[in-house]
Amino acid sequence: MSDEQVGETPAVVPPPDPEALREAVIEVLKTCYDPEIPVNIYELGLIYLIHVSDDGVVDIKMTLTSPMCPVAGSLPPEVESKIRGIAGVKEARVEVVWDPPWDMSKMSEAARLQLNLM
Repeated sequence: MSDEQVGETPAVVPPPDPEALREAVIEVLKTCYDPEIPVNIYELGLIYLIHVSDDGVVDIKMTLTSPMCPVAGSLPPEVESKIRGIAGVKEARVEVVWDPPWDMSKMSEAARLQLNLM
């Protein structure tokens, strides 16, 4: 006989709360940095879309400060890997987009203050 008793209903894990998962994704994004700018990618305005499905699939659309960014090959996979590490994330997909192009207006007020741009 197994550890479960005969007739006992197995525990059902509820699906993740998409809004709570979205908040966790944002916190993780705040740990990712463009190495040339001392501001995280979320405050820098590089994240254009965060979509969390009811079943824990996270889709991110992000950009980079420039198509010639030296971390173009490493930053998106780092973001994807960190998001996959969040409890409740079933799958993470990161797409780099170039439209609209990034500019400094996309930075948060906190990022502008940190970079003395205000």
